[in-house]
Amino acid sequence: MEMANYIIEIFKHYIFTVMSWGFHNPKAIENGLRFYVQGFIHKGAVEVTYDEGYDLFCVRILNPDGSTKTVQDGIYLDGLVHCIDKLVEYCPDYNKRVRDTYFA
Repeated sequence: MEMANYIIEIFKHYIFTVMSWGFHNPKAIENGLRFYVQGFIHKGAVEVTYDEGYDLFCVRILNPDGSTKTVQDGIYLDGLVHCIDKLVEYCPDYNKRVRDTYFA
C-alpha cells in the first residue's frame, strides 16, 4: 500500500498528463499500483511496480485477459510518467487526435 501511495504522489506532479490517460480505478498491488486508462494507444489495465534492489520501476501494459502485452523495465523515477504516456496515450498524430476527439 505504501508504494501505491508513493506512485500516486508521483502522478500528482504530472496531473494533466495522468488525467489525459483517463486514469481511473487505482488499486494497490504488491510493491506497486494497478490502474486503468482510456488512452489513444491503450485502453485497459496498467501495472507499475518498484524494484527496490535496483531502485527502478517496471511498467506492464496488460491485455484484457490479464496477460502481459508490453513490459518496460529499468525506468528511473523522473521518467516514469513519460514512459507510461508513450505506452498508453502519446502517438505521432497526437495533436490532431486531441483536436478531432475533443474539439470537433
